[in-house]
Parts: sequence; C-alpha cells; structure tokens
Amino acid sequence: MRMARRSLVVHVLTVAVVSILLPLTPAVPARAALLTAAVALGDSFISGEGAGAYQPVADVNGAAQGFPGWSAPNSNAYFCHRSANASIFRADLPGVAARFNLACSGGQPHDIAAASSSRASGRQVAAQVDQLRTVARTHDIDLVLLGLGSNNSSFTFGDVAVKCANRFIADAWTGWWEFWAYLNGPVPQEPCAADDLATAAQLSAATAETVQAVRTLLTVLDEIDADGQHRVVLQDYTNPLPTDVLPSLVEEDGRQDDRDKFRALGAERYRAGCPIHRASLPAGHAFSAALGDLVGSVHAQLSPQFPQLVHLNVQRAFDGARLCEATTDPAGALATPIRVQDGTSGVFLTDLAGYDKIAIQRFANTCVTYFQTCQESWHPNAAGHGVLGRCLTGAAATAARKVNCVREPDGTVRVG
Repeated sequence: MRMARRSLVVHVLTVAVVSILLPLTPAVPARAALLTAAVALGDSFISGEGAGAYQPVADVNGAAQGFPGWSAPNSNAYFCHRSANASIFRADLPGVAARFNLACSGGQPHDIAAASSSRASGRQVAAQVDQLRTVARTHDIDLVLLGLGSNNSSFTFGDVAVKCANRFIADAWTGWWEFWAYLNGPVPQEPCAADDLATAAQLSAATAETVQAVRTLLTVLDEIDADGQHRVVLQDYTNPLPTDVLPSLVEEDGRQDDRDKFRALGAERYRAGCPIHRASLPAGHAFSAALGDLVGSVHAQLSPQFPQLVHLNVQRAFDGARLCEATTDPAGALATPIRVQDGTSGVFLTDLAGYDKIAIQRFANTCVTYFQTCQESWHPNAAGHGVLGRCLTGAAATAARKVNCVREPDGTVRVG
C-alpha cells in the first residue's frame, strides 16, 4: 500500500512539473496549405508560340527578359514565346489556384533535365525540372501539361516547316537552272517526301529521347509534389495544314505547282498562309501522325509505372479549320500562316506578289538568320490555343488515361 501511495505521489509531481514547463515551449504553427497549381512544360505547342501576348521569361541567371528586338540572338530567353493566350491559361481547371507556363518554343527532351543553353541552338533558360522545383516550393502541383517530341536531336518541327515552305517558294519563283544562293546553299525545289521530314531511324531515336526525358520529369514530380497527387497530360500534335488545299488554290494564271515557275500561284498560297506543294501535304500528315505515334509510344511505355500519365490526342482538334482548308483568309483558321519579314523590320509581309526572285531570296535569308522573324509560322494561333484549352479541360476532368479531342464539322469540340 505504501509503494502504491509513493508511485501516485511521483506521478502527480511529474504531471505538475510538465504542466509548468509546457507553457515555456513555443507552439509550432501548423504549415499553411499550399496553393494548388497547374504547370505547362515542353515545347512551342505548349508555350503558346503563334498566340501572341508573349510574357517576359526568366533566363538562366534569373533575370526577366522582355522583347530584345528583332535582331537579337534567337537564344534569348524571351523567344521561348510564353503566351498569355496559351492553352494552360484557356482551360477550365476547377480547384486550380495558380498557373505557370514553363514551356519554351523549340524545347527538346534534353531541356527537361538540363539547361537549354547547354546544347546547340538552345535558349538561355534553366532546365525545366529545375523551374518546376521552384514552383513546388510554394505550390501544390495538381496538373502538368506536357508537350514533347516534335523537336529532338534528329529533327525539329521548325526545320521541317522551313524546309518544305522554302522548296515551294524556290520552285515558284526560280527555274531549276537558276543557281541563286540561299545562306545555306541552293534549296531543292521538289516537294517534300516523308524521309525528308523524319526517317524511321530518326523517329525511333526521338522516341527513346522523349521516354527518358518524360521518365525523369515524372520521377522528379513524384519527389517534389506536396501531396503526391497530380495528373500529367502528355499532349501530342495537330497539323496546321489540310490534306489538300481549297480548289481556288490549285491553279493560278494557268499554272499549277507541278511545273517550273508559278509565281502568281506562289503568291496566292502565301497570302492564304499555306505556301507548300500539294504533293508535300501527304508527307506532312504522315509526319504529324508519326509524332502522334511517338507520343503514344511514350505513354504506353511509362503509364504502367506512372498511372497519373494521360495521353491527350489532339491530332483532329483543328479539323475543318486548318489553313487553306475552309477559307483563303488565314484569320479564319486555327493556325498561324507562314509569314516572313524583309530584314529585321518587325513588319510581316502578307503578300509576295510583285517581288522578284532577289527579294524573295532576301526574305528567306532573313528567316534563316533571324529565326524569330518567322518562328510563329504554322503554329496554333490564339483561337487555336482556345480549342486546345478545351481539350485540356476535358483531359483534366476525366479519369481516362487516353483522351481524344476532335473538332466536329459544326465547330464544337468533343473530348472523350
């Protein structure tokens, strides 16, 4: 009985001491819940290239780069062309408090884990996962929109577009016997074939690069996301051009594009935004389909390990509203027309009628030397990004891991 009474006394004294000391220990405030965020990563189809309203971009040193002038190096961070009209800002994303656009026009798989500036023709921006880590310090990342694969160490979308457009322009304005020099030498004048855009070996290599980059991103995201709950929408690509041009764009002045020199027709298609051989269009659609297959393969390889990965197929999102498909007015399409400048004037040429081949050469060389003067060409415009935003809305709302976004003939957008 005496031992029990002593234990009770000791217990009471201990509780009393603890009660005295507790007020002296400062209370640790609970960590405030982080604001939720949606983040865009990848290349031009995500950054908003072609949609205008481009925002300053932080370079590798953290300095915000605004428009540096048309003659500035294309490596300037600003030319990532992060648009306020990009689809990440157009989508309806309930519950998302903040949105961040970290994508960069011309972005390659390399740029996910390493600074773009560390590769040839890269821009002065930090690795995209490092930029993502910065966002994760202050926000809970719930959604990531990712576009990757159209640019890689084997080929880039910009090079493909310039190649086919230049062939058409050279064919329209010069004879095959005229050896007038572009900066990179004579330009072939025959239509583009599939292997001119990307060979099977190049597509295979590009797929492997993209798988590695997306795996790295998903692994980092699992590490840095505050609650571990996020959805990653891997979007593929849509072709800005139709399977064939409007009948009114087939012939002009009695000449089609299957003969030598057809300047009036060349000018007409340029005005409409689609300076390209009709025979190049099948190769272009095979190329865009191959890019879709590339993205689909990346999803198939990684989704078993990363169930949060969703494939958003937008290859038919612009059906009926591509350049030269329903109207010769490029303002009525969902993609930007090919447009060049005469030097770094800042003035886009909307018509090439009346110009001789020397002037045409000068315009083309401006695009080669100062790519920013023509890099918006054949990308989704602001209206196009509005459609892609609706595609993203659907992909973010469904539990499906494969989502198709299709524009119907009446203009409605179906996601499912």
